[in-house]
Amino acid sequence: MDTLSAPAILGSAGILGGVGLVFAALIAVTHRKFKVWEDPRIDMVAALLPGNNCGACGLPGCRAFAEKAVAGAIAPAQCTVSSPEARADIAAYLGVDVGQATQRVARLLCAGGRDVAPERADYLGLPTCKAAAAVAGGGKGCVWGCLGLADCAVACTFDAIRMNAVGLPIVAPGRCTACGDCVEACPKDLFVLMPIEHKLLVQCKSLLEGDAAERLCRVACTACGKCALDAAPGVIAMTNGLAVVDYAKNDLAGPEATRRCPTGAIVWVEGAQFAAPAPLVEGVVV
Repeated sequence: MDTLSAPAILGSAGILGGVGLVFAALIAVTHRKFKVWEDPRIDMVAALLPGNNCGACGLPGCRAFAEKAVAGAIAPAQCTVSSPEARADIAAYLGVDVGQATQRVARLLCAGGRDVAPERADYLGLPTCKAAAAVAGGGKGCVWGCLGLADCAVACTFDAIRMNAVGLPIVAPGRCTACGDCVEACPKDLFVLMPIEHKLLVQCKSLLEGDAAERLCRVACTACGKCALDAAPGVIAMTNGLAVVDYAKNDLAGPEATRRCPTGAIVWVEGAQFAAPAPLVEGVVV
């Protein structure tokens, strides 16, 4: 059996070592030529952010927010999940103003719990709204209404949604980050993200009118039109049998639009709980 001599082995090792050195040099040159410089302040700002990666700021995560903040493309205040102190620290570190941001919260466009909206059939399948909605729209009489199986509460990673005693999800605005998970989770499209100053809310999506709507839910919008008459001109319009608020005219909106609603389908949401973190209270609609 032939064996390699020591000189042959050393020669092979030398060749391999030379090839390795050549490739190492090429890699070093390529790295130097194509290296993308990253501002070291990005790491510092990212460390000051909450790290939730919730998307409430409209960006895919805290790292993306840090990059934009360092570039001056977004104000620290746009991270509405951070505490005021953390936002101030970021602004001080970057030498910029904290800025201002409009807080958004998730709002439920349905007030039809089990106490006011009867079931038309018993649903005995997988206990999720998505599964129930796939079976003839679910068991609720109002096919537009909340199914009450808590997909939104399960999806909320900030513990901002709890189910109340009549099967409606209740949002604690002080905990809501407007991440949008509940919006995606609801198969009935009943959640919307709204600026917190939008206080006039139609809690119904039924397209039925009059007695037909009220038979399926006692708090349904019956398309009576009283809210549109009582509101400032142009604030509310009746569209497809449903009151629709024009939030472009939000500065004209007021509680007077709710006072003659015969079912309570349109409400004016207001209170200190919308300005600061508040504990969740079962059975209380905020």
